Amino acid sequence: MRWQAHSRFGWGILGMNLFEQWAPDPQIQPFMSAPITPRDLAGMDALRYTTMQPAVAASNQFVESLAAGKIDLRDSSVIVIDGFGNAFQTAPHRIGTAGIRNVARCIFEDTRIESTATLSGYDSLLCASEWSAKILRAVSDIPVTLIHEGVDHSLFFPGPRSGILDPECFYVFSGGKVEFRKGQDLALLAFREFSARHDDAVLVTAWNSLWPQLSEGFQVNLPEPLRLDSKGGLDIRRWAIENGIPAHQLIDLPIVPNQQMPAILREMDCALQVSRCEACTNLPAKEAMACGVPVIVANNTGMRDLIDGDNCFPLNSQDHVRGEPGVGTQGWGESRVEEIVAALETLYTDTQMRKRVGARGAEWIVEKRRTWRDHATDLKAHLLTLV
Repeated sequence: MRWQAHSRFGWGILGMNLFEQWAPDPQIQPFMSAPITPRDLAGMDALRYTTMQPAVAASNQFVESLAAGKIDLRDSSVIVIDGFGNAFQTAPHRIGTAGIRNVARCIFEDTRIESTATLSGYDSLLCASEWSAKILRAVSDIPVTLIHEGVDHSLFFPGPRSGILDPECFYVFSGGKVEFRKGQDLALLAFREFSARHDDAVLVTAWNSLWPQLSEGFQVNLPEPLRLDSKGGLDIRRWAIENGIPAHQLIDLPIVPNQQMPAILREMDCALQVSRCEACTNLPAKEAMACGVPVIVANNTGMRDLIDGDNCFPLNSQDHVRGEPGVGTQGWGESRVEEIVAALETLYTDTQMRKRVGARGAEWIVEKRRTWRDHATDLKAHLLTLV
């Protein structure tokens, strides 16, 4: 897999979970194209970390030998999975030649596709939503395989609350790196209106990332832009307060290793994920569902693959999105603030609905095989069809 395994960002979480699932499998030996360090796996429990060490050592040795030109991927019968983003640009860490078979994992949001030249030579295109699959099939003749991404069900599942938070408050979780696509401006506008009606409502944000400079200045529909703090990190708390969120109704979380998220999600009354676009299906939404937390989710792009009856609370009014010049937004959607507020009101006032939707969401994750174990199993089966 020619990208980095890590516990604190999307591509990294994907790599980390695939590596962990395949590490004990006698039929497959996973290699990453970047060294795996203790810092990359921060948050992993000691037992998992220790049992993975032989596979990690083998992968790191492979990277070193590959970089030194001592390994030929074809001669070694290696199947390569390359990561591609917008405009089908490859992720970093692309070391070495093509493998015996080659798969392009395509995670993109920009629908303005001017060329697919970088995909030539690949045996398979892999994506994680019906929306992405439809676009890929329209622009390329290479076979497209859809395998939905998942959650670690051994960590993300319903459980009791710790009691650390005030039980009289109503906690609304929202996660994801701050950017136009993720729609944090819509979340703040809606919560500002909602919190004015309910002094016991608290917004819990997990919006920090390893690349704060990419989010600096974000504003869109808000009166005040997002700024950096004195240490160069995102000043999410100041930003929210400047845009009308009362200080006592906000909890801003630092960057949290993925393995520690379940303990946070189980404390929440609902989750709010109003992305304008998701190439996959929205990882924070899936993780909240798996923990039995009712999720308010925008009914657009890849997130449509999460919506199934009463397993979540969809925002069905999706207005046209005009992105930055040169960026395609086909199929994107802009949730209406009034519908977000109405959804929050419904979940706030109807305790039984919260429990019912949350429970159904957790059941659905298992029923529909939306776990990393299932993803790894299906991907392995697909790779074996190529050889």
